[in-house]
Amino acid sequence: MKIQEVMPRLGFGTYGRWKAEGIEAILCALETGYRHLDTAQTYDTETEVGTALEQSGLARAEIFLTTKISTDNYAEGRLIPSLETSLSHLGVDQVDLTLLHWPSPNGAQPLAAYLEPLLDAQDRGLTKYIGVSNFTIALLDQARSIAGEGRIATNQVELNPFIQNKKLAQYCADHGIMVTCYQPIAHGRLGDDPVLVDTASRYDASPEQLALAFELAKGYAAIPTSGKRERIASNFAALHLKLSPEDIALIETRDRNLRAIAPDWGPDWD
Repeated sequence: MKIQEVMPRLGFGTYGRWKAEGIEAILCALETGYRHLDTAQTYDTETEVGTALEQSGLARAEIFLTTKISTDNYAEGRLIPSLETSLSHLGVDQVDLTLLHWPSPNGAQPLAAYLEPLLDAQDRGLTKYIGVSNFTIALLDQARSIAGEGRIATNQVELNPFIQNKKLAQYCADHGIMVTCYQPIAHGRLGDDPVLVDTASRYDASPEQLALAFELAKGYAAIPTSGKRERIASNFAALHLKLSPEDIALIETRDRNLRAIAPDWGPDWD
């Protein structure tokens, strides 16, 4: 079964959801209706996610669970043990999706050296699906060559109305790779754009809801986060917002190629 058929398109990101307050926010998201939780080894929230899952009373099969491998664990012999540690923190036997969080910093390691162990982890049943994050078209070409067609399920990238990554998103669509948007509401900056504010007001919605509805309409997945109960609910309500083709086209004009996450050791962006 393809990931597009099983992964809820609107997920809850868990970066910053630490300690008791973080567990409370994750529980709130689950109570609101989110069934896709996104964490990472570097977020240091896997334990909070596991605790919230246990306290929620929901069956494991009801939750789509994503984690990401830190670049620190790309060294030989480290990736699979690190994923097993993640599973222990999460309190599960298998995650639904495991991503390579970034390409090797400054390209220090060849892609095969850390993608092949991830393929092995999938073959061992530690993760149902595998994917990547922050990969460019050139890196996706390499990944598809190494993994074989159809095994790279998703590419999680920064994408919102201010950075729409159109060339990369089209490449993913052409090759059956799900686009998952992080920073999908641009960390609160969308209210600075009068066109987005005006368009949202016509739907009696917030700019953040408008952005999420736009991303969902484009066929992407999105993983907003918040520690505030009202914002968690507001973001989730974007599932019910249906945009006209004209407004989707209008939002497409707001692209500024405004990237917020761009470490100096990162890839050569498209």
